[in-house]
Amino acid sequence: MGNLISDGMNTEIGELEELYQEVILDHSRRPRNFGELPGASVKVHGDNPACGDEIHLAVKFDGNGGLEDIKFTGHGCAISQASASLMTAKLRGKSRAEVEQMLLAFHDLVTTGKNDGAKNLGDLQVMRGVRKFPQRVKCAMLPWRAVEQALRQSEGEATVSTEEPEFG
Repeated sequence: MGNLISDGMNTEIGELEELYQEVILDHSRRPRNFGELPGASVKVHGDNPACGDEIHLAVKFDGNGGLEDIKFTGHGCAISQASASLMTAKLRGKSRAEVEQMLLAFHDLVTTGKNDGAKNLGDLQVMRGVRKFPQRVKCAMLPWRAVEQALRQSEGEATVSTEEPEFG
């Protein structure tokens, strides 16, 4: 009996991982919010030298400092492109405080697997499995490092890299 339960759980986990992979591939092949953003308040260029990922993130802030609009361009592996696509879809229209909470929750999700703030991440939870592959964590975090930098400066242009000191 124990094997039937275990096999059933393994099948469910396998199906869930397969679904997550399909979502990641969909977002990497057909990224949402991909393109230029006229009138952006901040533009951040991010790169991951270890993988070759590049992202150009553009953010337009509203009068209260929230993310009125957010888009990206660039190229890279499926993980970095899917992370940017999912992130921009989730962050558009959010307040600065909500964005900061999601930044921390996503970082925890892909580095430790902690679920404390994960329920607020919605579809971004598909990136959870990345934590099993330390080099891929940098790929997933690249767009998040760019948005973190955008929040810090509120206007102008900047550059970030995955090879800089730890997130936070």
